[in-house]
Amino acid sequence: MAERSLRGMSIGAKSLESDDNVDFAARRDVTYVCPQGHKTILPLAADVDAPESWECRCGKIAHREDTEEQEESDDLAKPQRTHWDMLMERRTTQELAALLEKRLDMHKEGWIPDYE
Repeated sequence: MAERSLRGMSIGAKSLESDDNVDFAARRDVTYVCPQGHKTILPLAADVDAPESWECRCGKIAHREDTEEQEESDDLAKPQRTHWDMLMERRTTQELAALLEKRLDMHKEGWIPDYE
């Protein structure tokens, strides 16, 4: 064996410190459930606010188990507005048709370049 090699213990593989006389922070378990039924249990510090949602291992958004019913009732109360809904609040269909004609004319006259 080469003289420069170390014998007896692999470096970095094990810690020589022990957990004796160490006080760990207080913890609590928070459970998250995704729409597919996967449960994720996270140990969090007792004094922090747990997030309302967490990304599940399947990629979907999981919600806290104790607030699941409240989330569903909020979703039923107020539907999410789309971009089209917000546009229709500001403009009528006739105004949108006039704007479309104006932009098409500008495009035909060369005011708007082609992005190909």
